[in-house]
Amino acid sequence: MTTSHDVAAVTSVLNELVAAWGRHDAEAYGELFTEDATYITFVGTLYQGRRDIVESHRTLFETFLKGTRLADEVLDIRFPGPDAAVVNGRGDTYNGKRPRKLTKIQTYTLVRQGDGKWRIAAFHNTKRKPLLESLSHRFAPGLVPAAEK
Repeated sequence: MTTSHDVAAVTSVLNELVAAWGRHDAEAYGELFTEDATYITFVGTLYQGRRDIVESHRTLFETFLKGTRLADEVLDIRFPGPDAAVVNGRGDTYNGKRPRKLTKIQTYTLVRQGDGKWRIAAFHNTKRKPLLESLSHRFAPGLVPAAEK
């Protein structure tokens, strides 16, 4: 049975993720993932394992994403089992003011490990294409998700 404590614990992991990004702390960011986690970026790169995630973010924090912050918005949390959570949300990186509309849609799969701590086992990040999405919905209304009808 899912409790409000489980929801708070999962949300806390995502808040810690945002905070670690804000400090550009690749080690703290990576610690929130399982040892064998998978991480798919919006450009389609697949990182496998915590070390790969840490090292890639260390590089990102020193180059392309230097000085950025992370915006995150949880849309839904589901618990398919007592020790698993699936989170759908929106996110984005930014400099300066937080963007009003977040351009990426994301899925996190979290697991409660033996130590009782929730960690991210899989992450998938997809860049939204609003114009293409809008056109496809206009010409094929059956493609509009039920939540948007």
